[in-house]
Amino acid sequence: MTRQIHLNAFDMTSAMHNSHGLWKHPNSKRHLHYKDLDYWVELAKLLERGKFDAVFFADVLGIYDVYEDSMDPAIRDGVQVPLNDPAFVVPAMAAVTEHLSFAVTVSTTYEQPFGNARRFSTLDHLTKGRIAWNVVTSYLPNAARNFGLSDMIKHDKRYQLADEFLDVSYKLWEGSWEDGAVTADVANEQLVDPAKVHTIDHEGYYFQVQGPHLSEPSLQRTPVIYQAGTSEKGREFAAKHAECVFVGGETPEKIKFYIEDIRGRAERYGRNSADVKAFTFLNVVVAETTEQAEAKYRELARYWSPEAAKAQYGGSSGYDLSQYKELDSPFEYKHTEHGQSRAASLTKDAPQKLTVREVLGRFETLNRNNILVGNPSEVADAIQFQFEASGVDGFNLAHLVTPESLQDFVDLVVPELQKRGIYKKEYEQGTFREKLFKDSTGVLPESHPGSRYRISARIEVNQ
Repeated sequence: MTRQIHLNAFDMTSAMHNSHGLWKHPNSKRHLHYKDLDYWVELAKLLERGKFDAVFFADVLGIYDVYEDSMDPAIRDGVQVPLNDPAFVVPAMAAVTEHLSFAVTVSTTYEQPFGNARRFSTLDHLTKGRIAWNVVTSYLPNAARNFGLSDMIKHDKRYQLADEFLDVSYKLWEGSWEDGAVTADVANEQLVDPAKVHTIDHEGYYFQVQGPHLSEPSLQRTPVIYQAGTSEKGREFAAKHAECVFVGGETPEKIKFYIEDIRGRAERYGRNSADVKAFTFLNVVVAETTEQAEAKYRELARYWSPEAAKAQYGGSSGYDLSQYKELDSPFEYKHTEHGQSRAASLTKDAPQKLTVREVLGRFETLNRNNILVGNPSEVADAIQFQFEASGVDGFNLAHLVTPESLQDFVDLVVPELQKRGIYKKEYEQGTFREKLFKDSTGVLPESHPGSRYRISARIEVNQ
């Protein structure tokens, strides 16, 4: 059977996402309506019509404040601010769809696992098993100060904390409630069998959680686990925990390297490498003809904000580009406690050595190298090439102008991909995990480290 592309819409519940400055475009609607439930309901209907697997909600917990040592550039141009909590729009979007799933980003750096576990169980119940958790570790200095810290927790320590956070979460989702605990036994006046609900009594380095979990088991118990990060620590964390990973790279070969590396590490954890789906990023400008697409691209570029782009890069990498004055000097890697893969992307991971002038030039306009521009056939050709050459399982589709960019993709590109047999014409039945993984029972596979906390397994061991 021909492999088929999995597709997520990459979004935020914010006035703008990564379309820096394009809120000024006359067809941009999101900054006017992102606060309205109707906006998200209509978006959900559009994505389900386009047979998208999920909408993937990114999130941050602070303002990008590295560039010019100030929050002003980010605030001025709406760089992921103002920003609402993505979890609250999911039930409304789920109510008007049957198959569209939802990946919600929550940081392990500042949240608590007990409350987060209940949040995801609730969402999984309300969506009938269509929830994923994108696990992130937070890097913005402003985010640290928003949660009572004077500075960011160091990069590697954030992953240590995240690892324990996941262990606590698995104990709550998999090990607290037995199947059949909710009896609804009227004759014996028992709604829940106390003998089948258990505390977890976690005593760790970062967390102490007694339990039991407050929510009964949802269809998936543990939500599908997403993770993005190609640093050494990020790849190791993904190999242990993630079912879907997001990897970037300048070339298909680099993307393929990261995918194979993570899957190889997953096997060393005793996992099946096929239980890890890999995604990369996708941006498209499409029109009926090549000429129309090129004209559309040129118009979009007119509204681009270099300052907003630099602000976003500064927060994610830790590099304040306003401080680089020697334009012809090499742009060197330096360690930061921000996103290390982002810091390396224009330095040690770049295909060739870049000067400061060349790096600054990357932010002056839309980066054509990261955007597919053309008619439906040309765009589908490029997507198919990336899909086959890199070995990814799917894409996170960004959108420059909302909802126009997504409407164009659904109307023009989706039919072309379907015609080639590399994109589904109908949804499969089942939970999100069952849709992603053939032969899945809907819960974590036995080879996943989280399954060892499953209460049924513990009971069998103790018998």
